[in-house]
Amino acid sequence: MSSEEYILYKRIADQIRIEILEGHLQPGDRLPSIRELTRQWNCTPGTVQKAYQELSHQGLVISRAGKGTHVASNIDPALMQSQGPLRRATLVHRAEEFLLEVLTAGYELPEIQQSLDLAMDRWRALAQVPSTPSGQTLHFYGSHDMAVTWLANHVHEIAGNTVIQLNFTGSLGGLMALADGRADLAGCHLWDPETDTYNIPYIRKFFPGKHMLAVRLAERRIGLILPPGNPKDIRSLADLTRPGVRFVNRQAGSGTRVWLDAMLTQQNIHADRIDGYENEKPTHSEVARAIAEGAADVGLGLESAALAFKLESHFLVVESYDLVTFAERAQREPLHSLLGWLTGEKAREGMGSLKGYSFEHTGEKIEV
Repeated sequence: MSSEEYILYKRIADQIRIEILEGHLQPGDRLPSIRELTRQWNCTPGTVQKAYQELSHQGLVISRAGKGTHVASNIDPALMQSQGPLRRATLVHRAEEFLLEVLTAGYELPEIQQSLDLAMDRWRALAQVPSTPSGQTLHFYGSHDMAVTWLANHVHEIAGNTVIQLNFTGSLGGLMALADGRADLAGCHLWDPETDTYNIPYIRKFFPGKHMLAVRLAERRIGLILPPGNPKDIRSLADLTRPGVRFVNRQAGSGTRVWLDAMLTQQNIHADRIDGYENEKPTHSEVARAIAEGAADVGLGLESAALAFKLESHFLVVESYDLVTFAERAQREPLHSLLGWLTGEKAREGMGSLKGYSFEHTGEKIEV
């Protein structure tokens, strides 16, 4: 599936999902036919089918041959309320992101545990004190990145009483959330093969006629993540097709996946020859974990993730990671303070402990 088809099917599924969860569509309501949505969205029938399949897997719709697609009559109440397992999974995910950051910075597990225990004791004490008015929340959607996690953990030092809510949805998902009004800030690293540049062509495609701002966060080293010693001698994308090589992939829509698919096309490597191409993970840390646990032999991801799990990384490319927002919104607090901080030396000093990154161009701005 091309990036354009991915964008469309996600938008179709998101729009229907919101209408169902907000009660605009009721159980039993018939949804538009594939032919109708194909005309409405100017896309292929396969794109609409993919959207309906996703909603069906989530238990939101039911499709029957000859009877069309209807809103499910027994939607899980926990899904309607966005509570329960989803909330717990989000918390565990945030905890793992913090662990990956401090492990990458060189800390050991015992001292991390000791520091967490101390921090928990302090927060328990603070919980007995009357709370002060809450600050502002910045909603971030986009590609998984350790520098972004670092910003979220230190934003109170940069922009006062501010919290960054992280939603790692992939680069395309971040731009979609910004366009739909869910995000204040999107993070992306999308390579465009036609111009051999990052991000700007995609921003123009998503926001035609809009005044946008892209701010460089970092350059990141991406490579093949491998077990120590590289026992299967994997050194190129072509090696992914060898018998006995198990691959673990990033999810469709992530910048890493966009780059991989473009490279496979350029090198005439067929994805169906790669064992594990459909085995998708939402973050670089989960790719690295799969290899560390022996569930896969190779993945594509951040050098910093490989180092955190004591794995090897065979370098392939340096990519540009940008923070994207509306130019007018960037002038308002707390975004103005956060993006302004990135232009200073304190940004390079603060994030400099992250391995596998370059912050030489951090804070540079491009208006689109």
